[in-house]
Amino acid sequence: MDFNYTDTQDMLRDTLARFLADTYDFESRKKMIASDAGRDPGIWRALATELGILSAPFSEEQGGLGGGAIENLIMMEELGKVIAVEPYLQTVVIGGGALKAVGGALADAVIPEIIGGNVIIGFAYAEPKGRYNLANISTTAKKDGAGYILNGHKAVVYAAPWATHLLVTARTGGSQRERAGVDLFLIDAKSAGITRRDYPTVDGFRASEVYFENVAIPGDALLSGGIDLIEQIVDEATVAVCGEACGVTRKLHEGTLDYSKQRQQFGQPIGRFQVLQHRMADMFLEVEQIMSMTLMATLKLDLPAAERKAMVSLAKAKVSRSAKFVGQNAVQTHGGIGITQELAIGHYFKRATMIEGQFGSADWHLDRYEQLTLSDVA
Repeated sequence: MDFNYTDTQDMLRDTLARFLADTYDFESRKKMIASDAGRDPGIWRALATELGILSAPFSEEQGGLGGGAIENLIMMEELGKVIAVEPYLQTVVIGGGALKAVGGALADAVIPEIIGGNVIIGFAYAEPKGRYNLANISTTAKKDGAGYILNGHKAVVYAAPWATHLLVTARTGGSQRERAGVDLFLIDAKSAGITRRDYPTVDGFRASEVYFENVAIPGDALLSGGIDLIEQIVDEATVAVCGEACGVTRKLHEGTLDYSKQRQQFGQPIGRFQVLQHRMADMFLEVEQIMSMTLMATLKLDLPAAERKAMVSLAKAKVSRSAKFVGQNAVQTHGGIGITQELAIGHYFKRATMIEGQFGSADWHLDRYEQLTLSDVA
């Protein structure tokens, strides 16, 4: 696939890459994730105010640069190269994407705050028994006058410890697993009745178990669109994670290639052994393939829902398998040192492993692709 980025997109990539090279080296990242906060808030402020690149995927009318999914792909790929723990996916891709899709007064009020770095959003969609079924929801939002009363439990809510807002999926009607009656709400993370249990994730991020007990939310917190809107923003997030995987796996390959040139065995670098040369070549091919697949899926996000879902699932299935292949081969080549805290390769491997299952495993996405494309084939 031949695709040329615009000058503005190239500038966006170069600007972010240079900034991250100066501020997000491996040792700095280790200090960030080991701190009480789990991040350096100054990085997020700098992305918003000094660089102004949180505005990249938003329209000019909303104060943005007029970009979209391609800009999100570029940002996520560069963030993946340093395994950044910034809440770009949750805040800009998911939260911003939902607000862009719905529009209206709430979007006009919140999007400028996202661009300014004043809002961080946690996406509270997963439940302990929900797996990847976005309609398998037991959290309820019951009508109460002009507003709603929210009750339930959301699991592994990334960025929730830092969030000013939560984007919550809840059932306003119907039975569990029924598509009808599932809605999306943007609420204040400090609302009365919300409690959290925060913890670090294996890949260095911070997440929370979030509990809602009789949380009163206003009627205008509802983002109209139901399950169709939720599926759309999750597809956009899935492609963005694929973009992150491109950055992560590229660094895994580069780090392993460098190690194979330095590690001596039998009087010569191990990279001279043909079997390891084949391994390096196979890893490189996987990285290039998922780059193409991710770009293709990004360009297909505006297709009708069934076609969009099929292309996203095709890309994510490939990315999940390639992330596993590249990550495991990187560790195999390094040996035991490849999974130590002291070496960067182990941290990239952990993130690659988490990406495998994020927003759906390879098997789940292949099953969805089959249902969407092959169900009518005799």
